Amino acid sequence: QVQLEESGGGLVQAGSSLRLSCAASEGTIRTYGMGWFRQAPGKEREFVAAISWGGGSTRYGDSVKGRFTISRANAKNTVYLQMNSLKPEDTAVYYCAADPWGPGSDLGYEYDYWGQGTQVTVSS
Repeated sequence: QVQLEESGGGLVQAGSSLRLSCAASEGTIRTYGMGWFRQAPGKEREFVAAISWGGGSTRYGDSVKGRFTISRANAKNTVYLQMNSLKPEDTAVYYCAADPWGPGSDLGYEYDYWGQGTQVTVSS
């Protein structure tokens, strides 16, 4: 079992960068595929990025490819989402999630553990 906590959200202007962190306060992320998802008001949850449990495979949602980068630091029990060239349409609550021995899936239902989310707001 793992307990996740996101941080790093905030209010920024379009074109800015933010780095989100997802730290495990209980358990270790070492054996989990990790993903980031987001949900904007009135919209369905959207896949953002994921990384396999071994770190060798990553995938991204079409809307963030080339702008966002997911990485993991198992020694720090933390996963990061570097977000560059932010757009107003990136405004959402961002959630990290853990999938035991996961390959880095883009399917939310494959993740067993979720954080409570961090708000990212991008102004135009």
